[in-house]
Amino acid sequence: MKRRKFLNQTASSLALLMLPISRSALSDSQQRAGDPQRHPAPRNNSKIKQRDSDALITLFLCGDVMTGRAIDQILPYPGNPEIFESYLKDARMYVELAERTTGPIAKPVSFDYIWGDALAEFERFSPDLRIINLETSITRSNDVWQGKGINYRMNPRNIPCLTAAGIDGCTLANNHVLDWGFAGLEETLTTLEQANLKFAGAGREVEQARAPAVFTLPGKRRVLLFSYGHISSGVPYNWQATETQAGINVLYDLSVDTLNQVRRQIAPMRRDNDVVIASMHWGSNWGYRIPTEQKRFARGLIDQAGIDIVHGHSSHHPKGIEIYHNRPIIYGCGDFLNDYEGISGHEEYRGDLGLMYFITIDARSGELTRFELVPTQIRNFRVNRASAGDAQWLADMLDWQGRELQTRVQMNADGVLQLFSA
Repeated sequence: MKRRKFLNQTASSLALLMLPISRSALSDSQQRAGDPQRHPAPRNNSKIKQRDSDALITLFLCGDVMTGRAIDQILPYPGNPEIFESYLKDARMYVELAERTTGPIAKPVSFDYIWGDALAEFERFSPDLRIINLETSITRSNDVWQGKGINYRMNPRNIPCLTAAGIDGCTLANNHVLDWGFAGLEETLTTLEQANLKFAGAGREVEQARAPAVFTLPGKRRVLLFSYGHISSGVPYNWQATETQAGINVLYDLSVDTLNQVRRQIAPMRRDNDVVIASMHWGSNWGYRIPTEQKRFARGLIDQAGIDIVHGHSSHHPKGIEIYHNRPIIYGCGDFLNDYEGISGHEEYRGDLGLMYFITIDARSGELTRFELVPTQIRNFRVNRASAGDAQWLADMLDWQGRELQTRVQMNADGVLQLFSA
């Protein structure tokens, strides 16, 4: 995701570090988030649904998970805090900014701390796979990518923060995985491999970067995860993996030729009855408008490349969702976990709010059978269930966005949203 405006917003936010923060200075939504009475009551521990057969596959998807920089500093093994941003040179300053905004964090936190209320949702929904867009380098490398402005890294010793949540796979074709150079990418890939975490979208050469992560589910068919990073998200042109250079799977445009190229790459890898996900890091950080070229490309992935789920991310906030030929297109998941607390700007988009996407697919046809969303809020560098009011805000936003995309949502009594074709 692009961070240019972020630098200017950070400058104004740093004044908070010099001022006491009172509860009266917090927004109404921030106060509600700290009040447990405003959260929907937790459901019992029974499964969300009874699976009719092994033909149903439930996937958890989310947007950007940014465990580097400040979040790395609160984990058990904080790495080198040095950063090379215009206004800050120490990642711990972001921790201080967040604490002055939303309260103290008892450091070091446990590895599972950052997932917060999401852990209970994993238990209740019991997804077959848990897939995230991991937007950080996992490395001790000091080889910062020059001129990039924002560089994320997490100490490899903190990799248990991913395994603690039972994450199965990570998409890596984004604009932060190479923040600390080719040495940083190599250590990222090695760390994920040693932790038995599958990944897609990055590699030591182009063939690995283009290859899918392949998940074989017991008694069920395979799930293939392809990952692509489009330059509209801030991916540098020269991050493309080649036959002789490590890198990521870059898309330079969303043309018909590029769609055909993607189709040709997928065709020899898929088998009959595979469920295929195309994970797209694309678009700007802010704004609800979905470019026509994204819609055309996403629908083309379904029509021509046989994609069953389009998993879009890069936007800091959730965007509209489409159901096209009974297959979901998520144009922008929104951030799931970041270290932006206390940074001002774009408050109207409620970037602190996110969603857990639980998608159930019929493995026999690849078609959608159920789409549920759990509203969340980032607070104290952890994922929390959103308040009833904030969940309704997200529902209203998705309904508004869904008018053009022919989708609507319904909120259940426990605050979980269900998506339908309009």
